[in-house]
Amino acid sequence: MLINQVAGPTGSTLASTTIGLIVVQMDQLANLLVTTLAFTVLGLILFAFAFWIMNKAAPFSIRKEIEDDQNTALAIVMGSVIIGIALIVAAAVHG
Repeated sequence: MLINQVAGPTGSTLASTTIGLIVVQMDQLANLLVTTLAFTVLGLILFAFAFWIMNKAAPFSIRKEIEDDQNTALAIVMGSVIIGIALIVAAAVHG
């Protein structure tokens, strides 16, 4: 992470952080962190809700099927749900 001095609109210097090719002003950093935290919490809530719905809709124990009976097909379906939710949250973050 590099700290650069950037000339502001009034000629004063502002500190900015360069991460890769992204330049973020220090005053916007807190806003970005709060937004990231909010979307992380939203994603975890959506994941828990989707898992709860799948658990209630299934006529069998998902945990028993995956862990004890080694049901690979069910594990793939559960993984697909997780990836689908991740894509939805990523699209929401990207805007």
